[in-house]
Amino acid sequence: MVKSYLKYEYSKTFGLITSTSSNALWVRDGIGGTNALRTSGAGKAIVGAVEEVLCWDLKKGELVSRWKDGDCKAEVTVIVRSRADPDVFAVGYDDGTIRLWDSRIATVIIKFNGHRSAVTTLSFDKDGVRLASGSKDTDIILWDLVAEVGIFRLRGHKDQVTALEFLQPEYRRDGSTGSNGLSASPELYDAQSHAGFLLSTSKDALIKIWDVGSQHCVETHVAQSNGECWAMCISPDRSGCITAGNEGEMKVWSINMKGLAEKTNQIDENSERIYLREKGILYRQGKDRTLGVTFHPNGDYVAAHGSEKAVELWRIRSETEVHKALARRRKRQREKEAAKLGHDETMTSELVNGDRKVEELSTANIAEIIVPHVIVRTTGKIRSIDWTAEKRSKSIQLLAATTNNQLEIYNVAAKSSGKGSKLDEPPEYTRPFSVELPGHRADVRSLALSSDDRMLASACNGSLKIWNVRTQSCIRTLDCGYALCSSFLPGDKIVVVGNRNGEIELFDIASSTLIETVKAHDGAIWTLHVHPDGKSIATGSADKSAKFFNFEIVKEEVPGTTRTIPRFKLIHTRTLKVSDDILSLRFSPDSRLIALSFLDNTVKVFFLDSLKLYLNLYGHKLPVLNMDISFDSKMIVTCSADKNIRLWGLDFGDCHKAFFAHQDSIMQVAFIPHNQDGNGHHFFSASKDRIVKYWDGDKFEQIQKLEGHHGEIWALAVSRTGEFIVTASHDKSIRVWEQTDEQIFLEEERDKELEELYEKTLTTSLEQDEGAGPEKSEVADAGKQTTETLMSGEKIIEALELGIPDLELVQEWTKAKALKPNIAPPDRDPIYLAFGNISAEQHLLNVVQKIKVAALQDALLVLPFHLVTALFRFLRIWTERQWNMPLTCRILFFMLKTYHRQIVASKTMRPMLDEIRQHLRKALQHQKDEIGFNLAALKFLGSRIREKGSKDYIDEAVWEEEEATKKGRRKKRGFVDVA
Repeated sequence: MVKSYLKYEYSKTFGLITSTSSNALWVRDGIGGTNALRTSGAGKAIVGAVEEVLCWDLKKGELVSRWKDGDCKAEVTVIVRSRADPDVFAVGYDDGTIRLWDSRIATVIIKFNGHRSAVTTLSFDKDGVRLASGSKDTDIILWDLVAEVGIFRLRGHKDQVTALEFLQPEYRRDGSTGSNGLSASPELYDAQSHAGFLLSTSKDALIKIWDVGSQHCVETHVAQSNGECWAMCISPDRSGCITAGNEGEMKVWSINMKGLAEKTNQIDENSERIYLREKGILYRQGKDRTLGVTFHPNGDYVAAHGSEKAVELWRIRSETEVHKALARRRKRQREKEAAKLGHDETMTSELVNGDRKVEELSTANIAEIIVPHVIVRTTGKIRSIDWTAEKRSKSIQLLAATTNNQLEIYNVAAKSSGKGSKLDEPPEYTRPFSVELPGHRADVRSLALSSDDRMLASACNGSLKIWNVRTQSCIRTLDCGYALCSSFLPGDKIVVVGNRNGEIELFDIASSTLIETVKAHDGAIWTLHVHPDGKSIATGSADKSAKFFNFEIVKEEVPGTTRTIPRFKLIHTRTLKVSDDILSLRFSPDSRLIALSFLDNTVKVFFLDSLKLYLNLYGHKLPVLNMDISFDSKMIVTCSADKNIRLWGLDFGDCHKAFFAHQDSIMQVAFIPHNQDGNGHHFFSASKDRIVKYWDGDKFEQIQKLEGHHGEIWALAVSRTGEFIVTASHDKSIRVWEQTDEQIFLEEERDKELEELYEKTLTTSLEQDEGAGPEKSEVADAGKQTTETLMSGEKIIEALELGIPDLELVQEWTKAKALKPNIAPPDRDPIYLAFGNISAEQHLLNVVQKIKVAALQDALLVLPFHLVTALFRFLRIWTERQWNMPLTCRILFFMLKTYHRQIVASKTMRPMLDEIRQHLRKALQHQKDEIGFNLAALKFLGSRIREKGSKDYIDEAVWEEEEATKKGRRKKRGFVDVA
């Protein structure tokens, strides 16, 4: 009989506040709710957390919502918010996919897949109907969010695209004069006449302007003089931008929006007008590469940051301030000139008090317009920043996401309107809110579960946290040293931690206090293990010794009184000196043996009572990092930095099996602690290759591979019941994997792995074919063939191959029935009968409707040409019966565009196309009549409402404009001082 195993599946993630792979966004309180514009607290932060998107309440430090797509395993790389709809967010992922989320219901609205590698930047247009995406594959793709398709792909950059912004010139209708002195007609500046422009920067140090309408690059400049361009931001009024790169260099550019507006109607292609002009260079105080730069929503401040623990704020001076600075500079220059000319007093006074006319702003150096404001020092290295839109008169607020897994809000004092002090002190800043308790600042190096599996202890450099496993909430946070190992003591009230300084720290969970610190070793304590009887503990250290401690309750006198209080103590009993550093130590469950692993690649097993050597286990080529002994004390499993796992018998020390288990160092192994389901010899291994594997120690077979972590896995803990395991990784996340009732068979798992490998190589080969051209054109289709589109294409082919014979069979039967009314119905394919005897055209339509809109075009490209003619037969039937006309038209127009030459050359298709055209005209006329009827009805209802009631329908935009003009005309109240 074939043996089956119970499957382990990913259950939940906690301990992660924000990932280092993604940016953070600030949003108002009530996002997604009805009162989204009312602000009651510090707002919320939308951040990427591995493959999920988290929404944090910044004031309470609580998780508000979690956006997770079950099909997605890729890491979040970029998040951007729609300018038109504040509840819609676009999220880019590491595998090149883009998902649009509705924050109100935490659901994916649209999914796009067009990039071959990680998405690095996203940008919505002003109306929120188009999305531009840039990627590590150097391509820019423009997506239509209404039609849910990719419009086109722009190729021109030679490295990763780092920033994208839409430029949509404000088209005037007043017939104002352009820069060439000619009067601009109203038709020239029609808002709908042009698709706008796109501004892009890349690591190839170039900044480009793309004409979206004509799909080509209009202008290219070198953005940075010393290497890559890492960031770009555009001013709120779209009049200028700042690019940033290496060595703290930031270049300021002006954008000629008026020129771009006029270009939209130019016919002459050889225009030499420049739309992007360099205005000057600013230098940050930090000389590392600038990773982020952003304008304040009001446009009067700029924030920039590198990879250090600081955010630099710059202030844009007002026009009067700049004029004053220019006047001061001019005065100093004249004084210097006067001093050079000598002591002629009359000439000196003429030079100093000479021509006082105000200089133009254009002559001012950029460093006199944009001046440093303050440097905000943060508690961690900055990953991304975002301004908050809270209205404050005397301060500005900034959200900072750091690489050490925390979010911080900073209040910075704004420039006061009055005269500054002579000392010109830097403005003060405070940190009123932060989200830091639900996660560790450093990588978790040790995990330990309580005896009832309800609590989890995780320890890292500087902190120990106790978690409720069921609710994933942090119960306690305690300060500790650089923790390397930890364990719950019997009773689950005390946690013991071994640190790098050779100290054992004892923590009482109930009172959140450090009970005692014992200086146990002279080197780092790499391992500790509680004796199976629960009365003692053993520690192994880098000082080449293992020490044994007993747990005792000692009565201590209270100073100044005769009273005594009981205190928990560790009493050192024995020491085992060895020849090398101890990396791992385990008691056998029967309390007979103790096993130690060493830096010299060996494992030694000693008798526990006499500490005499019992077995020497040789075989590993690199140090043994961890090991575990099975429930029956008959088998020991060891893992090493040589990527191998070895299984040994504890009877004679023979190696049962050695196998190459992972692609990197194996950090931990653990047996299931019991044998209730016959799985006592099953064990788990966790490695730096980001994978957890489940093994059968009797058959020496891999049962299951658990993938999900996005960083090296440092620690692993198996529950006492074996129903779940917990892992901690370099990506700062702690993951729980639960046992399910689903059975898995080894052969099926091997077949699944082979299928995944085949699909991966297939999509890789398709991508290579796509980019195999001798010279890439500047514009290409936005499509990308995936396994999903190939499968969808195969379903359409299958439905067409079934449908054509069935269509002919039904037509023959219909003709025969006209002559013989009692003729029996034909024998149709069982598939149609299974779906309720539906027609072939209805079946094909059902198949096409089930395909996602974004994948439809790529699925249709799979069809061979002989089936395209068959598809047109069905399209004719659909148009005649007016079935799902939007979908029918979408397929029709795409097929006509793709196979235009073949269709034009075919004589048989012309009459069919004529019929389709006639049916489309009828359908269009019907739609037109229906819309006209509905409009007339609405006008009639509106007039009836106006007659009966005092309320009226109005155009919201027009009403807002009228209200604004009224406010402008209203005079302020005057106060008269009567003495």
